Amino acid sequence: MSGSWILSSLLVLPVIGAVCILALPSGDTEASKRNARWIALFATLITFVLSLVAWSQFDAALPGFQLIEDHAWFTSGIRYKIGVDGISMPFVLLTTLLMPISIAASWNIENRVKEYMIAFLALETLMIGVFVALDLVLFYLFFEGGLIPMFLIIGIWGHANRVYAAFKFFLYTFAGSVLMLLAIMAMYWTAGTTDITVLLHTAFDPKMQTWLWLAFFASFAVKMPMWPVHTWLPDAHVEAPTAGSVILAAILLKMGGYGFIRFSLPMFPDASLYFTPLVYALSVIAIIYTSLVALAQENMKKLIAYSSVAHMGFVTMGIFAANTQGVQGAMYLMISHGLVSGALFLCVGVVYDRMHSLEIASYGGLVQRMPLYAVAFMLFTMANVGLPGTSGFVGEFLTLIGAFRSNTWVAFFATTGVILSACYALYLYRRVVFGVIEKANLKTIVDLSPREIAILLPLGLLVLYYGVHPQPIIDASAASIDNLLRGFAQAVTATKTAGL
Repeated sequence: MSGSWILSSLLVLPVIGAVCILALPSGDTEASKRNARWIALFATLITFVLSLVAWSQFDAALPGFQLIEDHAWFTSGIRYKIGVDGISMPFVLLTTLLMPISIAASWNIENRVKEYMIAFLALETLMIGVFVALDLVLFYLFFEGGLIPMFLIIGIWGHANRVYAAFKFFLYTFAGSVLMLLAIMAMYWTAGTTDITVLLHTAFDPKMQTWLWLAFFASFAVKMPMWPVHTWLPDAHVEAPTAGSVILAAILLKMGGYGFIRFSLPMFPDASLYFTPLVYALSVIAIIYTSLVALAQENMKKLIAYSSVAHMGFVTMGIFAANTQGVQGAMYLMISHGLVSGALFLCVGVVYDRMHSLEIASYGGLVQRMPLYAVAFMLFTMANVGLPGTSGFVGEFLTLIGAFRSNTWVAFFATTGVILSACYALYLYRRVVFGVIEKANLKTIVDLSPREIAILLPLGLLVLYYGVHPQPIIDASAASIDNLLRGFAQAVTATKTAGL
């Protein structure tokens, strides 16, 4: 199915918004700040509406790529080719949904507002590009390009230790991706193309698959992030502004999981099977270890950041279980975690805007002054734990079923992470929301404003809706995942037969 304009429009619209902001009169006047905010908000809202139009034209029953746009780019065969399938379309919708929410959450930014909004709009284009690219070189450019605006967002608008966190984020993620670039070059020399639709059906030599898998793994594992290359994430989250943390947790982390599903499983099936025990080991360590580390945190953002690493452990475990429940659970958990973790960082941002502290000890008894906030924070905390009735439960349950079918011991140890997540999440909620107000400055703190309610309400409704009715997300990706797993099984079987 061809879409001659719609996906390119999704890429171009944020750029048009950025150009309009750039054209505003120079100077950090109040009028310029106000105009920059509204232009960014309208640009992201229009992009979200257009993504819904793309979704209306998308047929989830078809396993292949749709809305394809294919144009010549380089004479060497590298093309501007974009399209979506059931695996990428949900991530496009998640990205376009969270961007206007992030812009609205940034309304209190006063320093270099024009540049801030331009950075976010550029980031939106690059993130959407990652999920729609159907050429490896194009994918790599978008994948790496997203580092630049996020590096600036953390380094310029972050907190006290922002420069250290920004450089650590950049160096970790860039170092891993250099190996992926070498793998892309090797794949081009072998297959003679960088077209992802062709490479998905290219049978690479099993020995070559091992090296290609490791190179891609180096990039995606850092992006997820998996243990032990996760240490950049807590620092980046703590120092990033609220909207930066939202996008980092909700979208950028998912690029690693998306890469595993899009590239590692279908392109390198033999290597994926060979390295599954390694992924299981790293996933279980991430789930248990980072959950225990989260229990020891005194900083709200650090605690939520470590919980994200634990949840991504469930994702990698589900993906490499390589069965329907595991991969669908991983997809569902990534979408759910995008909504839930984004909302949790927004909740932290609400109290930070009032008190300018991220320390858990700075709060206590907020339910007495902020009942609406206490309800919202409770909903997203319960979803983060995986309470039945919220979207967090469905994804964790499916990944555990998938892991159990593959390896019962892995599922057993991973289940302890569910218990530990309840410990650290309830520990955070009790200390921040319950108890008596002991700090004098908390006695005058005000509840959610209409803008903050408008930001949190759609996320809360989606978390509840998908908790009781998960079928829309599952149906969106079911055909593509079934097709992927069928090809994976056939490739593994063919290799075993040839070996015999």
